[in-house]
Amino acid sequence: MDLLSGASFQRLEGAIKAASLRQQVLANNIANDDTPNFKRSDVVFEELLAQAMGGGTPSGALAGIRTDERHIPIGGSAGTVPSAQVVTEESTQINNNKNNVDIDKEMSLLAENQLSYNFYAQQINHDIKMMQIAIKGQ
Repeated sequence: MDLLSGASFQRLEGAIKAASLRQQVLANNIANDDTPNFKRSDVVFEELLAQAMGGGTPSGALAGIRTDERHIPIGGSAGTVPSAQVVTEESTQINNNKNNVDIDKEMSLLAENQLSYNFYAQQINHDIKMMQIAIKGQ
């Protein structure tokens, strides 16, 4: 039995991967602040996760866990975690050189992403510590 394969842990793992990808994308946006015709990119994950979680089962309904591929699925796909996607914002223009990077916005998004990453890492550490306590019986 794999203790770290639960839906909650998979969501946290997906969030950590998305935050890491977002860090790279934001750093790229900041590095290209003065590059002519550069269009900023962003990472979409939270919206996709909310859709996957909310669209999987109706409110209050239970989702069954399949232990064998021959089992009939009950409820929605509650265990699937979408992967983060990079999207480019083509429609806006901030500078005369057709660049749409606002350095102040990018820096604030970078700080917000760092806080999110730290929270996800702390939550994973907490979950693992709780499993260790349960296993050791302390």
